[in-house]
Amino acid sequence: MEEKKFDLNSIIGFALIFGIVAFMFYTNQPTPEEIEAQKVAKEQAEKEKTSNEDTTATTDFVTESEAIVVNPQDSVALAGAKSQLGAFAYSASLPSAKDEFTKIENEVLSLKINNRGGYISEALLKNFKTYDSVPVYLIKDGKNASFNLNFGTTDNRILNTKDLFFEPKMSKNGENTILSMKLKVSDSKFLEYRYELKPNDYMVDFTIRSQGLQQVINSSQTINLDWKLQGTRHAKSASYENRYTDIHYEYDGGKDSFTGQGEFDDDQEENVTWIGFKQHFFTSILLTDTAFKTASFTSKNIASKSELDDKDIKVTKEFAVSMPLELTAGELNYNMDWYYGPTDYKILDGYNRNLDEIVPLGWGIFGVINRYLFIPFFGFLSGFLPYGVAIIVMTIIVRIILSPVTYKSYLSQAKMKVLRPEITEINEKHKDNAMKKQQETMALYGKAGVNPMSGCLPALMQIPVFYALFNFFPSAFQLRQKSFLWADDLSSYDNIAQLPFEIPFYGDHISLFPILASVAIFIYMTMTTGQTMQTQQPGMPNMKFIMYLSPLMMLFFFNNYASGLSLYYFISNLITIGIMLVIKNVIIDEDKIHAKIQENKKKPKKQGKFQKKMKELMEQAEQQKNNKK
Repeated sequence: MEEKKFDLNSIIGFALIFGIVAFMFYTNQPTPEEIEAQKVAKEQAEKEKTSNEDTTATTDFVTESEAIVVNPQDSVALAGAKSQLGAFAYSASLPSAKDEFTKIENEVLSLKINNRGGYISEALLKNFKTYDSVPVYLIKDGKNASFNLNFGTTDNRILNTKDLFFEPKMSKNGENTILSMKLKVSDSKFLEYRYELKPNDYMVDFTIRSQGLQQVINSSQTINLDWKLQGTRHAKSASYENRYTDIHYEYDGGKDSFTGQGEFDDDQEENVTWIGFKQHFFTSILLTDTAFKTASFTSKNIASKSELDDKDIKVTKEFAVSMPLELTAGELNYNMDWYYGPTDYKILDGYNRNLDEIVPLGWGIFGVINRYLFIPFFGFLSGFLPYGVAIIVMTIIVRIILSPVTYKSYLSQAKMKVLRPEITEINEKHKDNAMKKQQETMALYGKAGVNPMSGCLPALMQIPVFYALFNFFPSAFQLRQKSFLWADDLSSYDNIAQLPFEIPFYGDHISLFPILASVAIFIYMTMTTGQTMQTQQPGMPNMKFIMYLSPLMMLFFFNNYASGLSLYYFISNLITIGIMLVIKNVIIDEDKIHAKIQENKKKPKKQGKFQKKMKELMEQAEQQKNNKK
């Protein structure tokens, strides 16, 4: 009996457990709205997978989720949207929830702002063309750029603004065009991107602000601003353009820096106030009045060195930056600016935001020379002269100003040439005693009144000018697509012949200006090296080898450089050769120099304290050497 009772109780217990489980399954089964939401999510995941598998174009690097659009009359779809978007499902039910754009433009700039994401999906510079006569787009069809805020909500969702729909509204502020893009939670609660475009200006006022979202945005989670851009090709030489394509930024209240040509992954800086994605002659910049606490930069080379030489290459580099945004009283409030325009020193400097640092004019004294001398001077000349002629005139004036330095250098070389027989005699006499040879050589220089360093110092004085101009011409936006003689673009290489093959380090074309510059350098070095050429000493560089190597390096190095720079070096060396011929044949008389040196030898030479000290040290060293013997 007890055993049967136990079996009956077990059966009743199992029946109760089964009933409870069945009741739980019944009461917790998904509602029709939840079933619809799950269906939408599944379709979205499948579409994303298919999209990722089918996407092969290197220019379309912006990966987006499927945006949710619902009919406000469809309660099931609206419920599904709410399950994914929470309070922001309201924005998906508005008439603006479409992949449409609003266009704002002025005389120089045309922008398209997409409802989806509320960011600039197209930036066209109206007054410029690429090397192949196509309009210059810094952003085209939203495929090479994205702008996104990633944030958490109080109902535990993670949302991306690039997948949500903003409501556009156009208005006017005097001559300024204003576009307000609002991502709405309700009519009075929203996240707003506000764009204000002024006439004839590349700078766009941009504001990010929220209203009434204190209870919607989760303040305990980081809000990240992510901006990405692929640098598309605008120049004839993609490799040359890529050389000047990198990220520039300002930090710590006015300091500026750049990432350089290499790849960077998560290179971080603090207190950043602007970031510029620079593409040689065109730049996209995001500026903020409230410094980003930190900013992480990423720069990737999309095309390899060999691919950059491909005529069909379209994309060179990919840039990305991520910055955390901070809430103020639970709301976002950032006053910013967008700049889409030329990398023109005059334009960038006019904003007084330190943006001129984006133009690579050289560091230290080199940048100072360019800013306060060459840029205004060349601007003055090019105001009434063709650009190629302006380069020649500026080169002539620079060489004339530096001609006294050239004269001093050549005079020193002439004196050394007069003393060469006596120096050779000293070298032969003391060939086994380097110390004695040095003493007598210095004594000869002292008696003759010749300073062997006087020929080097003038050359050193020219280096700042040389290097400043080396930075100036490749950065001069004014030279872009300006022709001169056979060169159709002074900012790019001049091509007189296309080779059916590629020569390593040289290229697949022949540029004439570098050839002319190399010939001029060879003639110049022949004149200067021959002036002081002596028998090569052991351990000393072979001057004849250097004389042949320098023009050859010029020929290879500048074949792909801006023809304006090669034109400058050609004219500069040509003028220098002319100046030296005048100095040699008209101004300097070697017989008079020889007579002057002989007179100086006869005069008692008063030694300074430094010379006396050096003489004493050399004599002591000689004495110690003799004692050891």
